[in-house]
Amino acid sequence: MLKRLLQQLPGKIMLLYGICFFIWGCSSSKPVETVSNGRPKNVILMIGDGMGLSQVSAAMFSNSNHLNLEQMPVLGFHKSYSYDDLVTDSAAGATAFACGFKTFNGAIGVDKDTLPLKTILEEAEENGLATGLIATSTIVHATPAAFIAHVVSREQYEEIAVDMLKTPIDLLIGGGKKYFDRRENDNRNLYTEFQQKGYKVSDYSQEEMTEMQWDPSSNFLYLTADKHPLNVAAGRDYLPYATKKGLEFLEKRSKDKGFFIMIEGSQIDWACHANDGKLAIKEALDFDRAIGEALNFARVRGNTLVIVTADHECGGMALNPGSKMNKIETAFTTINHTATIIPVFAYGPMSKQFSGIFENTSINTKMRNALGFPEHKPQTTNGSTNDRR
Repeated sequence: MLKRLLQQLPGKIMLLYGICFFIWGCSSSKPVETVSNGRPKNVILMIGDGMGLSQVSAAMFSNSNHLNLEQMPVLGFHKSYSYDDLVTDSAAGATAFACGFKTFNGAIGVDKDTLPLKTILEEAEENGLATGLIATSTIVHATPAAFIAHVVSREQYEEIAVDMLKTPIDLLIGGGKKYFDRRENDNRNLYTEFQQKGYKVSDYSQEEMTEMQWDPSSNFLYLTADKHPLNVAAGRDYLPYATKKGLEFLEKRSKDKGFFIMIEGSQIDWACHANDGKLAIKEALDFDRAIGEALNFARVRGNTLVIVTADHECGGMALNPGSKMNKIETAFTTINHTATIIPVFAYGPMSKQFSGIFENTSINTKMRNALGFPEHKPQTTNGSTNDRR
């Protein structure tokens, strides 16, 4: 009898499993899209400008051996070189992320022949996603500009500001008020032009960010400084708050279609250009607090891919002998960028594709793949560069 029971047991187990699966399927609510096909609904790309492994290490060991970055289980490395130089600048580096092509240093959203390239942010808008850019530089600086503008020189700040009118981006936060309302090359008031397109427009002189209303019924432009924002040691503290509120804003704006946002900790790079190790650590820790806000958002929802990387390393920063926990001795080899490979951290649906060593352009491919966009092909926008010199 025992033998007969054992022979029947596998079949009974399978029957029981089938009944349980059927009951679960009937009683469960309809799974969200990211559960059914494994893709994220939202993609958050965070760029610590100039942040190599030494900057990450210095911040970690200055913060009692802890960073929010450690919560990200997937680690890879990208090759940051540009089309024309082993050492990239932020313009070419960000264009590689935004467009999937290597270009010459100084170029914003154009290829090596100065032809404009479609960015992932523009493609996200075309697919009905909400979009945003947040930076601790001017919003027309190289990194944010590369996701929405198409000019041959990163110094064309006023042209970049005009290009931002051409894509209905949902959220813009950064410095650079003077490039919008007191322009030198023309008499245009871009505040008025943004308002005519339905944007709420505000800035630091009108209201504090912590006091303003984040109304999801309209697109939003908020300028944090007349030109460059203060560094974090001088009192700038908006990046973690703007990250938290900005993600919640875009979630409401997206109407369940999802969103794409690029968030930059811009001034890690500037501190390293100045060979100021203490400031670089403070800027990296401020950026890590913003990373914490992004991870909190992603963890609760389960449908958000977070990617953290840098466009390049700056300063050839080292942690010298004599360094102790919470007392780091830094040194630098240069006041410029370097060509070292750059870490890439990832969390959330489809994060595993960011492991390994790959070109910086692959970050664009991997993000587009995660969002389900068609296979990448050489493609330009319908726009044109402002200058082809």
